[in-house]
Amino acid sequence: QVQLVESGGRLVQVGGSLRLSCATSLRSFNNYALGWWRQAPGKEREFVAAISWYETSTYYKDSVKGRFTISRDNAIAAVYLQMNNLQPEDTAVYYCAATQKKEVFRRSVYDYWGQGTQVTVSS
Repeated sequence: QVQLVESGGRLVQVGGSLRLSCATSLRSFNNYALGWWRQAPGKEREFVAAISWYETSTYYKDSVKGRFTISRDNAIAAVYLQMNNLQPEDTAVYYCAATQKKEVFRRSVYDYWGQGTQVTVSS
């Protein structure tokens, strides 16, 4: 059974940084695009960032461009999200997800999801 396990979420002050990690048990990890999504209380789950199969392309939600960086380590089947200059509106549960499709902005194309890790940004 495929597992995606996020870690690294915690309470952080405005302007602080966090690095989220997602360990996966995906076979043929290189064949998957990986995404980070987030869901704040009372809101829909939204796209944050994605990285293509061979790290050739990365994609970001406009509001996180320049602050967040997605990366992957194909050797250990993991994906990361470096988050800098965090703001209160970044508070959410963050999920990693995997897809073999190209439409990384669409939630429905993701085949596997983690359970999420809570990020809280305090002012």
